[in-house]
Amino acid sequence: MSFYLKGVHIPHLKHTANLSAVKMTAPKYVSIPTSMHIGAPATPIVKVGNSVKVGTLIAEQNGYISSPVYSSISGTVTEISDMLLSNGKTAPIIKIESDGEMSVDESISVPVVNSKEDLIAAIKKSGIVGLGGAGFPTYVKFDTDKPINELIINGAECEPYITSDSVTIVDRIDDIVYAIDILTKYVKIDKIIFGIEKNKQAAVNAIKTAFKNRPNVEIKTLPTLYPQGAEKVLIYHTTKKVVKIGQLPIDIGCVVSNSSTIAEIGNYLKTGMPLIERCITVDGNIVKEPKNVIVPIGTPLEEVFEFCGGFTDEPKKVLYGGPMMGIAVPYLTVPVLKNTNAILAFNRTEAKVAKTTACIKCGGCVNACPFGINPVTATKALKTEDLDGLEKSGVELCMSCGSCSFVCPAKRPIVQNNKIAKETLLNLREKEAKA
Repeated sequence: MSFYLKGVHIPHLKHTANLSAVKMTAPKYVSIPTSMHIGAPATPIVKVGNSVKVGTLIAEQNGYISSPVYSSISGTVTEISDMLLSNGKTAPIIKIESDGEMSVDESISVPVVNSKEDLIAAIKKSGIVGLGGAGFPTYVKFDTDKPINELIINGAECEPYITSDSVTIVDRIDDIVYAIDILTKYVKIDKIIFGIEKNKQAAVNAIKTAFKNRPNVEIKTLPTLYPQGAEKVLIYHTTKKVVKIGQLPIDIGCVVSNSSTIAEIGNYLKTGMPLIERCITVDGNIVKEPKNVIVPIGTPLEEVFEFCGGFTDEPKKVLYGGPMMGIAVPYLTVPVLKNTNAILAFNRTEAKVAKTTACIKCGGCVNACPFGINPVTATKALKTEDLDGLEKSGVELCMSCGSCSFVCPAKRPIVQNNKIAKETLLNLREKEAKA
């Protein structure tokens, strides 16, 4: 594996960079999935007809890699049914009709933390998952006996449009400071490193001011290069350490956590309010009033867009997340999830699909990839199901960042081919192991 300062320069389009987050009014209803994290879905513990309040536990954690789910509004449970999620899996959703009051559950209380065990239990109970990526349950990262040499706080936010993390750093720096104080008190962490792109000066300034007398806190201002915020890329560019195939970051002494995740830890430790809302960027070329909005989890996207003035044209494509790694949604009734950091809407002109032509073997995809993956080799090996060729191509390192597709002059479906190649590689290994 070769790591270099590689990637692509993409338009920033950070229209909401200087807009503090505004709180959305209570939605008419929320549809809260019991699976908004890596691992097993939570188990519903409420029934249709039950009354709930803000912060009421509605689904219990189901296994070690899982996370509890809480009501984000007050009202009545009206439906519990299966829903096809954005990851292609089906899980129960709990629909709650709002009573418009946003009453807080009486059980909410500040957690008592006097040890590492107390702290892990508190983060576990909070329902906090990674808010910048796949939604890995956060408590698991700190529930380790391995040394944490560097806690890397990810503020890179390298995708176009999205500003929710950098705005959270500015708006909620006190929560971030509080979280770090408690984490470093009870978890042995040698160094805290903020990894943040240099074009987010307001966030950089907020961190510098808050941690100016902390010798164990370092700010790494990074080049504005996509995909700077990817976990393995960020680790290398902040520590020069390499996470090898088959390793986790903790295996080389690193833990990476998104800046919004850290802010939520601080808020929970101060207030006892679990994860029930998200700061998201709402933007796109047909959104009337782009904003950073604090949204109750489970709110249908159509209500969030309405809060931002609606559309200037009919939406052709709506995304969870950014245009590089975001997921297109089928309809506007899908809900805001725990790990939703942005929703973007585009019309037909912006969402046009380029015509694909034959590969010209230019090598642009290899040069753009942070890991030096060779998609041409991977595609060739895929056609013949060549196990050795797939392994040599490095395709199993692919994180679907889209840098290769972005630079491809032929507009080849490289990311899609890489996904198929990765799956084929796993299947071929299983066949070989059974032979």
